[in-house]
Amino acid sequence: MGATESNPETVRHHDASTRQPLDGITVLDLTRVVMGPFATQILADQGADVIMVEADGGDTNRVMGPGPHAELSGISLNLLRNKRSVAVDLKSAEGRAVLEELVRRCDVVVSTMRPHVLTRLGLDYASVRALREDVVYCQAQGFPVGSPRANEPAYDDIIQAACGVSDVVERVTGEPGLMPTIFADKVCGLVMAQAIVAALLQRARTGQGRHVEVPMNQAMGAFMLVEHGAGAISEPPVNMPGKPATGYARVLSPDRRPHPTSDGWVHLLPYRPEHYASLFAEAGVPNADDDPRYADLRATIANSDSLYRDVRRFTPTRTTAQWLDYCRRAGIPATEVASMQDLVEELPIVEHPHAGSYRLIPPLALFHGATMTTPSPAPLIGEHTAAVLDELGAHLTEAP
Repeated sequence: MGATESNPETVRHHDASTRQPLDGITVLDLTRVVMGPFATQILADQGADVIMVEADGGDTNRVMGPGPHAELSGISLNLLRNKRSVAVDLKSAEGRAVLEELVRRCDVVVSTMRPHVLTRLGLDYASVRALREDVVYCQAQGFPVGSPRANEPAYDDIIQAACGVSDVVERVTGEPGLMPTIFADKVCGLVMAQAIVAALLQRARTGQGRHVEVPMNQAMGAFMLVEHGAGAISEPPVNMPGKPATGYARVLSPDRRPHPTSDGWVHLLPYRPEHYASLFAEAGVPNADDDPRYADLRATIANSDSLYRDVRRFTPTRTTAQWLDYCRRAGIPATEVASMQDLVEELPIVEHPHAGSYRLIPPLALFHGATMTTPSPAPLIGEHTAAVLDELGAHLTEAP
């Protein structure tokens, strides 16, 4: 089962030039909730045979919000697509035998359990490597292995507060807050997927496996500091007058938000000095060519607050369509404001054998030339247990 060709059910493409990039890679998914399942969804969308091991009650994401089936929330319909579900009790002898055989057959093992739980279950890297020496082993948890907080529970909210998100929200709103999306979970899921593929590439070159760790607070801290490290990255730190050394001023402006129009909202971004000169001249602002606030790119960034406020004063004079038309002609980035419902309504409708019709969220990346097929539907809990046990060929008994 290390290569999907041994399992006809999972063979999607026969012509190597049109196959998905990860066809032939088998992934053992021991993750929960969203972060890990999002990472393995990406791998599955790119052709990997992802086998997720679930307890009898199934994963948490199956009950996160409403859905058309008791085992399938709206979230899980897309998060679990292209995967196979095996229901086993990891604490039983039968479950352990199944798990160990799966480890031997899989190229990648992915877990979001805390280090002490992995050790207790015999799923730490050393134990897994003893079963398959060239395994790519990815573990993700809140804080780095070996750190004082390594075994603390950590969900998205905790990591957002720990990695600076709440701090930058406070600078904009006046009070610490969180992004209204599971920001850290999804960013770290992306990091996991990228790191796994990098380790697979190295294994293809060297024949050696790799232990990959994604500590959420470290990954998110690095992510946040890309721009918000700002002048504090210098030693000694440098800062703009009246502002702290950390934080990218333009992004932290409280006026960095969509602007009202005469019939709705538009978000336009006059990013470069010539954008501002053109936009202000179009709006009839006197001396638009001579404003020192956008004399150069550095000036536009430093004066973001007042410039955004000035733009906001005149956008209500036209409709959204009129502003979009002007911005396209002037080369100024702009868009109408889409609702979440707008995004949903753009999605194609497909059929699930147990849950009926649902909207299919597109993959994050498109590989041109690869044959695109309708994803296999999200499985019910343990739907593939018998098939996977049969593939293992060890006459293992399914755990109750």
